[in-house]
Amino acid sequence: MTTNQSPASEKTFPCETCPMRKRAETNPASFWSRLWKWHTTWCPGWKAYQAHLAEK
Repeated sequence: MTTNQSPASEKTFPCETCPMRKRAETNPASFWSRLWKWHTTWCPGWKAYQAHLAEK
């Protein structure tokens, strides 16, 4: 049985295309930006995404 798994370097994260993140980056002084920054302090997905970027 074969599986089609991507290598770790090709792993995708929802954070890359997150609408909330894009909105926060568009207007850094907005409420959404503050909410996004707070969210990234505890989000396990964001921490995994940052670790993945650090490996590159």
